[in-house]
Amino acid sequence: MKARVHVMLKNGVLDPQGEAVRHALGSLGFDGVSGVRQGKVIELDLADGTSEETVKEMCEKLLANTVIESYSVELG
Repeated sequence: MKARVHVMLKNGVLDPQGEAVRHALGSLGFDGVSGVRQGKVIELDLADGTSEETVKEMCEKLLANTVIESYSVELG
């Protein structure tokens, strides 16, 4: 079983990596980009029957800093 966890900075949290990417895109001639938010995707290979609640517990304890980041879980 696989799970995919998407982790992003919460709205209102400064994203210096996203801003650096936005600036670099502008320098490369891509003028239409007014904002970039950068996140991460974590793919997990799990034992069959692992619950979404278990994956959320993993996020809360390790995979996401829930003070400044939000996350979503896809099981499949």
